Amino acid sequence: MVNESYGGTPQVQRLVDELGRLPGIGPKSAQRLTYYLIRMPAEQAENLSSAIVSVKRNITFCSRCFHITEMDPCGICIDNNRATGTLCVVEQPLDVVALEKTSSFDGIYHVLHGSISPMNGIGPEDLKIKPLLERLKLEEIEEVILATNPNLEGEATSMYIHRLIEGLGVRITRPARGLPVGGDIEYADEATLGRALEGRQQF
Repeated sequence: MVNESYGGTPQVQRLVDELGRLPGIGPKSAQRLTYYLIRMPAEQAENLSSAIVSVKRNITFCSRCFHITEMDPCGICIDNNRATGTLCVVEQPLDVVALEKTSSFDGIYHVLHGSISPMNGIGPEDLKIKPLLERLKLEEIEEVILATNPNLEGEATSMYIHRLIEGLGVRITRPARGLPVGGDIEYADEATLGRALEGRQQF
């Protein structure tokens, strides 16, 4: 139903509704973004629209590590200079981007695409945990770094994975506590991330 209190029309309301589906965007933010887009020059709006469509058409997930990529496998997985015996497990592709910026890690990654969160209806079966276990059986992995976010969901996810893999004979570590508890890896500065990786400890 169109909210006429702010001058909405069916097309405007549709855009407000679609923007409101994005994470972190509430009703008020969706309305502000909508009216920003309305005032935006047509060329800029078309460029934005084209970029979104291009990403949906051309970006996929690596079949090995599940990072975002334009080719499969991704550039990190096929890089012969990476230390393939060290596997860093993260929650989201943005975490890979953040860790790569530190230049402190030359291993490979596995992206879970979330964390265990019963309150949000997300269980282990909703994450890329089964492919992780398959990788550990097939690849010569010596160390697994459980670099999930240092919050309640991230800790629960790490503990769950730890229980599953502790009998596989691999070294299991967590980044050192240079990361703020309750924060997200993607928002940490590069120096903090670098120190956390260099000072990682036995799980």
